[in-house]
Amino acid sequence: MSSRTDSPSASTTSGASARQRPPARVHRAWGVALVSGLAIVAAAAFTAMPGLLMDPLHTEYRWSRASIGLAASVNMVVYGLVAPFAAAMMDRFGIRRIALAALAVIVLGSGLTTVMTAPWQLTLYWGLLIGAGTGSLAMTFAATVAHHWFLERRGLVVGALTGASAFGQLVFLPALAWVVDQQGWRPALVTLALTATATAVLVALLLRDHPADLGLRPYGAKTDVPRPEAERGAARRTVGVLFESVRGRRFWVLGGTFAVCGATTNGLMWTHFVPAAQDQGMAVTAAAALVSAIGVFSLVGTVLSGWLTDRFDPRRLLVAYYAGRGLLLVALPALLGPDAGAALVAFVVVFGLLDVATVPPTILLCRRVFGADGAIVFGWVNALHQVGAGSMAVLGGFTRDLTGGYGPVWLVAAALCAVGALLALQIPRTDKDEEE
Repeated sequence: MSSRTDSPSASTTSGASARQRPPARVHRAWGVALVSGLAIVAAAAFTAMPGLLMDPLHTEYRWSRASIGLAASVNMVVYGLVAPFAAAMMDRFGIRRIALAALAVIVLGSGLTTVMTAPWQLTLYWGLLIGAGTGSLAMTFAATVAHHWFLERRGLVVGALTGASAFGQLVFLPALAWVVDQQGWRPALVTLALTATATAVLVALLLRDHPADLGLRPYGAKTDVPRPEAERGAARRTVGVLFESVRGRRFWVLGGTFAVCGATTNGLMWTHFVPAAQDQGMAVTAAAALVSAIGVFSLVGTVLSGWLTDRFDPRRLLVAYYAGRGLLLVALPALLGPDAGAALVAFVVVFGLLDVATVPPTILLCRRVFGADGAIVFGWVNALHQVGAGSMAVLGGFTRDLTGGYGPVWLVAAALCAVGALLALQIPRTDKDEEE
């Protein structure tokens, strides 16, 4: 039956069908991706706050920096542990429900943080609640949205949504630093809570679990795609893959390299760079701008690293990334001062290019080494990334309390980078490597 005919009856039928299902100029999937990106941006803004909270909380409450760093550490660890289960929960309960629950927990945690009176409350509210909420809106959230709503352009959407996390830090960090400097830390948290609340409203109105819920097809699909049945065993498989993979040396080598990555980026730069720069007389807004610039160049570095990963041995890339990062950290103490000179700006540019560059080769290696379970294994490897970040957040605060400065921390981090480079050399070769 042709859709184009000269008969009046066919024209009438065609006209009625057009009235019933008017063609959309822009596929609804792009709106879903946009709202999902806003949710990721809102959640990522909270990861920029620990470095800005360190000095204000120490000054107001006289809490040790180690206790403040502990809350940041718990946040990072919970973030990493929740992420492997996030996709399973979305498959079971739906993307929209989990995203709304995550944003609600974030708003609750940030609101309670503004009225806390003891360090354990910071650990509970910021560490546990906000860590769980932001961890549910991590890379697994991006991957699930892209998988459900896109058949074509899926890689582009995953890359854009993953990059939204760094973009959130980039957008919010300088503004939050200004608010903290001019108004105090509580208004900054209230601003983030209101942002998360507004995002939750958009999620409730616009985000849907699957195109079939609206009678649509995924972007690029030529035929209808039914909504998949809820997977009740996804969480069990996630745990099973963990127990199976931890028995082998390969998991710990890969996880060890990524733990070094977390320790020397999230745990160090995002948590302690701003207070370390303030110790040297730099204004908090200037220090925050430098960290934000790292986020800018990390986007460039990630894209470039993905291109390189398709063309070169990913293990050798990891060796180069960790070695380069270690050399930069050795030089950093001599570069920090009251002003951001050309040398420090150069450090920011190069460190930013290396910051998230480890992710593409690590994902590829997980897929090559662990096959069909590679995505789940990467989720657990990413959890070790967060454990490394959390450990460095505590160590940095403890060292600052004990020695009155951050000098030893940069050297420890540089030594860890050397360990990461050596571990990367130990990652086993696969048949795919031999073919290349």
